[in-house]
Amino acid sequence: MKRHDGRKEDELRKLKVEAGVLKRADGSALVEWGNNKALVGVYGPQEVVPKHMANPYRAIINCNYRMAPFSSKEEHGRGIPNRRAYEIGKVAKHVFENAVLTNKFPETMINIQMEILQSDGGTRVAAITAAAVALADAGIPMRDIPAGVAVGKVDGEIVADLDKVEDNTGEADIPLIFSPKNEEILLLQMDGLLTKEEFKKALEMAKEKSKEVHELQVKALKKKYEEISKEVMG
Repeated sequence: MKRHDGRKEDELRKLKVEAGVLKRADGSALVEWGNNKALVGVYGPQEVVPKHMANPYRAIINCNYRMAPFSSKEEHGRGIPNRRAYEIGKVAKHVFENAVLTNKFPETMINIQMEILQSDGGTRVAAITAAAVALADAGIPMRDIPAGVAVGKVDGEIVADLDKVEDNTGEADIPLIFSPKNEEILLLQMDGLLTKEEFKKALEMAKEKSKEVHELQVKALKKKYEEISKEVMG
């Protein structure tokens, strides 16, 4: 099978991860994934406002997902949070509640602001990928750095990392996020229909390709702190 952009079935789009891109955030990251651009800033742990919402046993995680008005020609790209944006913010919150050691920061909140600057399919995975790096950049302890990829079915074949064209014309789309150390699934959503065997193949493909994503996340964080070390050492 030859995909419309020339990629193999299991080939990811070009992926670039950069940590520490925002000076005024406690942690930040920029992910360029194909034609997607996701920018994330993390703020906290900080005081909970209003105070009565504070949890005495753990930190509260807030995730806000937004598409910039210029990110897409479609309706959800007009800058106003809609049902889809709220849904993605909610699933991202669930991912990080299961990754961040929230019990280390009782009575605080951690705000994760995810902005899609450019959209071309797979934005939720790109945003969560960037958010995981931003949390690590902020020095917030996690059980692992979540990583993932969307897989799906296009022209009867299981493929990795669907772009917008494939997302619109394909038979199925499955965004997946894993905890790389133990391969625990932190996010699994599905749009479309697959047979049992197709689903198994898609899941295994996602596990393997998410390892490539995780390697780039770690590489970006190492690069950031190597640069800091050089500055400190003069």
